[in-house]
Amino acid sequence: MFLRAAATALFSVFSLPALALCAGESYLDQLSAEQHQKLSAAVADIPFAQGLVWDARKDTQNLRIVGTMHIYDPRLGALFASISASVASADLILVEATPDDQADLQQLMARDPSQLFLVDGPTLPELLDGQTWELLLQAAADRSIPSFMIAKMQPWYASLLLAMPPCAMDDVIAGRLGLDHMIMDAAAEAGVPMQSLEAFTTLFAIFQEESLDEQIEFLRMGLMMPDTQQQVFVAMLDRYFAKDVGTLWEMSRLTLADLPELDLETATVLFDETQESILDERNRNWIPVITEATKSHNNVIVAAGAAHLIGENGILNLLQNDGWTLTRAD
Repeated sequence: MFLRAAATALFSVFSLPALALCAGESYLDQLSAEQHQKLSAAVADIPFAQGLVWDARKDTQNLRIVGTMHIYDPRLGALFASISASVASADLILVEATPDDQADLQQLMARDPSQLFLVDGPTLPELLDGQTWELLLQAAADRSIPSFMIAKMQPWYASLLLAMPPCAMDDVIAGRLGLDHMIMDAAAEAGVPMQSLEAFTTLFAIFQEESLDEQIEFLRMGLMMPDTQQQVFVAMLDRYFAKDVGTLWEMSRLTLADLPELDLETATVLFDETQESILDERNRNWIPVITEATKSHNNVIVAAGAAHLIGENGILNLLQNDGWTLTRAD
């Protein structure tokens, strides 16, 4: 669905291309003065709303927290250059999924296609009405996804793939990746050990908790707003490189009013539930992992999607509440 697409764009499941390919009108340019004022007021209340790189210190222990995006953009080169020395000199890199975990995930999907595909029972052409199936076929074709493949996808997985605008697919297919992968490549080259913040199946489990009917409804809504979707992606990229994560996040809330066939109250509840499951709960679960890592390593880098840094339940605020002193480093 568009709601899940807007939220997931901030989390960790989708990819984007270079700005030159996904350029265009920004969603923020469409907002009224009143909406901009509302947006600014909301961002002002968010802890740690600005900044992508932060240092944390507690006793003799040091952390560097980097807000990444899991997508490619040529502007990432300058950001990576600013942190590459600290990556090479780190004792440990904590990431959402290490290369080993990513390989294990690929093997799991190969062994058990039901993780992503409908292997028993009706497929999407049978589960969807004719109009929705035709829209899905066109959206898949726009992204170079074969019709036989989209037909067998679990609805939640199809929704995530369709969260990428068509302009993203060239970089996805070419394997051009984001800042977290740059960090992991540099760590591997420098011989710095890496550890995952969570089990590699965590996100799959979250998405699979939804019923098939709910997944289908999300998928149906995600087919209705391709133009707005691209405008949101452009705005997200712009705000990320402006190191303005708070605006990037709160902008997603404003998009709820644009959802077709869904009232704002219901959309807000769904958004809050998504934030709790994909961001807040995971952040809280990561803090003990980070704390344990600092017991045996003096210089640890935590690299996670930028949306994980901000807010009351963001990594930075949770660390500060646990006695760490935070200093912005970018």
